[in-house]
Amino acid sequence: MATSVVSSITRMGTIEPFELQVARGQITMHSNFCQFGINTNVAQSAETVWIGSSVYSFPAAASVIKVSSSSADDASAGTGARTVFVEGVDGSYAPVSETVTMNGQTAVNTTNSYLRVNKILVLTAGSGGASAGTIYAGTGTVNTGVPAVVVNQTGSASNESESAFYTVPAGYTGYIYRYTVSSGNSTADAYSTFQLRVRPFGGVFGTKSYLITPGSGLYECEAAIPNAFPEKSDIEVRAFTSAGTAVVSAQLQMMLIKNSYDSGNT
Repeated sequence: MATSVVSSITRMGTIEPFELQVARGQITMHSNFCQFGINTNVAQSAETVWIGSSVYSFPAAASVIKVSSSSADDASAGTGARTVFVEGVDGSYAPVSETVTMNGQTAVNTTNSYLRVNKILVLTAGSGGASAGTIYAGTGTVNTGVPAVVVNQTGSASNESESAFYTVPAGYTGYIYRYTVSSGNSTADAYSTFQLRVRPFGGVFGTKSYLITPGSGLYECEAAIPNAFPEKSDIEVRAFTSAGTAVVSAQLQMMLIKNSYDSGNT
């Protein structure tokens, strides 16, 4: 029996949200995603909103990445994570990705070299249904599963990296159309400040927005005109609190659009 793809209702004279059409794969050369992060221990000095709970250092050069876990159970026949997906850009900022078979606390080298690792995602797992430990991607000496230099990591049992930073691949423009931050802080009268920071290729980081939440609160910014960030831009969210310590999170709803295409190959 012949099958066909369900068509967008827009083609039938009604309206369907553009973002939904992108998510359905109906708009060529467009993709949308959520880049999100959490930092469970932010104080008065700004830190990147990522599970590493520190100021993130973007790598200066591309290199083969070591993928490992804090748990020996994250292995090809273990109860935890068995395979993980690594996605980022290479030394020319071209998109690269691959699937890595885990070997517990012993590092497994990637096939590709990465200048940035934008995402780590657990694809398959054993009976635990999740990673047994923290999955790391990094460089340098690996000690009990932890590389000397961590370039990205998952939260324990979260099956995905929790990092509010991203690098736009070459040949694409990134658009942030919704920006959500939240804070949890039990200190009286405290508030948290969030900075959306962007570094264009060859330039320096600049703060594009400040958002402030009460001690325990949420702020959502939806852009009437999405913020556009050109290819090779580094994007990062940082946060600090006025008093005490806070658990903070950030979500960047983004769309990636290819800048040009070869009409002869469409």
